[in-house]
Amino acid sequence: MHVLHERCCGLDIHKKSIAACRLTLGPDGRPKKEVQTFGTMTADLEDLARWLEHAQVTHVAMESTGVYWQPIYNLLEERFTLLLVNARHIKAVPGRKTDIRDCEWIAELLQHGLLKGSFVPDRPEREVRELTRYRTSLTDERSAEVNRLQKTLEGANSKLSSVATDIMGKSGREMLEQLVAGTTAAAVLAELAKGTLRNKIPELERALAGRFGPHQRFLVAQQLAHIDFLDETILKLDQEVAERQRPFEQAKERLQTIPGFGRRATENLLAEIGMDMTRFASAKQLASWARMCPGSEQSAGKRKSSAIGQGNPWLRRTLVQTAHASARTKTYLGAHFQRLARRRGTKRAAIAVGHSQLKIVYHLLRLPVVYNDLGPDYFDRRDSTALQRRLVTRLEHLGFEVALKPRPA
Repeated sequence: MHVLHERCCGLDIHKKSIAACRLTLGPDGRPKKEVQTFGTMTADLEDLARWLEHAQVTHVAMESTGVYWQPIYNLLEERFTLLLVNARHIKAVPGRKTDIRDCEWIAELLQHGLLKGSFVPDRPEREVRELTRYRTSLTDERSAEVNRLQKTLEGANSKLSSVATDIMGKSGREMLEQLVAGTTAAAVLAELAKGTLRNKIPELERALAGRFGPHQRFLVAQQLAHIDFLDETILKLDQEVAERQRPFEQAKERLQTIPGFGRRATENLLAEIGMDMTRFASAKQLASWARMCPGSEQSAGKRKSSAIGQGNPWLRRTLVQTAHASARTKTYLGAHFQRLARRRGTKRAAIAVGHSQLKIVYHLLRLPVVYNDLGPDYFDRRDSTALQRRLVTRLEHLGFEVALKPRPA
């Protein structure tokens, strides 16, 4: 096979060691193979970089194994052309798998140009991505802690969550603090309700007439303190992410005109795909990279599977959430969701609408234009004859004889 990269290296990365195979062409044109093992400390990585520079290596390939590739990528990205490769795409021959053999196999594939690197954003984008993912994890942890709080209240025969929509709202929070302080009179606690919740004071009195013991008072106090800590940390992360994405405010405002997109969803989306859409040849390629489109698996003329496959779970989560949010709006995307949900179910509808949203995002970032919604009646206007025929058929099945007469203009 044709040699594409004359000086390259393959890395097999583990938590404590790195097996490196350096391939260069000798004076006779034959490949020269050198294998060495390095540690993963920063000093060891510097030794690896010097070892590669000594042979004038230009390209380095490595597997995307967990998070162990990240420190190596951060240290080598400014010195070499790096390829981060999906481990499923470079499986070695069964029965011959060792660390040395793996790095040799990666180097051989790289030398002949048989590896395709995964998309790795620039260093500033990777930093913002870490912040947004950590914020999402803390948001999940806060939701879990609120659920634990509700479980503690249920154990105390307190049914506050059955009456108040949000027990962590202003009214619910004051009631919980008074419970922790030792107030147990249901009438006194119910009077702390504010706004429309005051219309439910009789129900609140019944719901708060429980058996709140000392250990439950202690648990609720700790849980409220934990929730306050998480709220404070999430607020700091919001500020840090907003500061780092300040240069993209105009783009964020355009994206928030898409139904279902709020500030946090927009920040998470930009952290995952970045601002530079020239990385992707088209909106379809972006959707394919995100695995937000059906897969393609055919054999003997038969289509076997249409599963979307594994992609970026953080990006998919954001798009599914925005798709469900758009389903509650009277827009084109909302009508698209409802139309698909009736036939294929809400899960497939969420993926399909998320796919559409991602393509819209691509065009809004590639061409700085404003989103123009097609309207909730787009599908009716697109083929009014089919809609008319379908409605007439339904009425005839119900036993009616239908005669249509055009209305005067």
